[in-house]
Amino acid sequence: MNINILRRFIIICAVSTFVMFTFWAVYKSFVNRPLGDYETEVCDNRLKDKMWDKAIKAANEALIKNPEHRGAMMCEAIANINKKEYDLASKQLSNLIVFLNKTLVDDDLTGRGTLAAAYANRGIIKDRKGDYEGALKDYIKSLETDSEAVEGPGLGEKILYMINKPSSIRKRAQYIYEQLKLPEEERVLSVPDRDKEQIMHKPGKL
Repeated sequence: MNINILRRFIIICAVSTFVMFTFWAVYKSFVNRPLGDYETEVCDNRLKDKMWDKAIKAANEALIKNPEHRGAMMCEAIANINKKEYDLASKQLSNLIVFLNKTLVDDDLTGRGTLAAAYANRGIIKDRKGDYEGALKDYIKSLETDSEAVEGPGLGEKILYMINKPSSIRKRAQYIYEQLKLPEEERVLSVPDRDKEQIMHKPGKL
């Protein structure tokens, strides 16, 4: 047999095998994907683009397919916070917190991160509405649940959003705690330039 023909045959077989395995892996991943995951990913991308209404639409589509998709619940609430629909977002987060507390298992790290983020985001709403004691309680619950999930933006987000000194749940909770110990007339609980640095929290994977 001609050695060049044999070499070409081996190369073609190797490439074909690689292509088929890649196709099968992608296909299997797509087929086995939980209902609502794709729409939730769309929602997350719309959040990054600050397209709040389109994010909500995608989250609603996910929840139609899977009413218990916690990532979609979180994404919808974050979009409503950005729209300043605080009462609606707070209700959505409270529902998510109740749901997670009922269904969460010990080894579900993503679920625990989602619960911590839900407490943190509800705390931010209370903070913005002037309910500082309520905000502090939610911040503490968030840190007790999963402190790493709400430590603040990572390096990539700092670069992306140009945040030099990002606020964090821990820093804000400590600040509120110290201020609430002061006489009421001496408290400074709202600093607009710093408050606007707070970002919504969600686990790395919705």
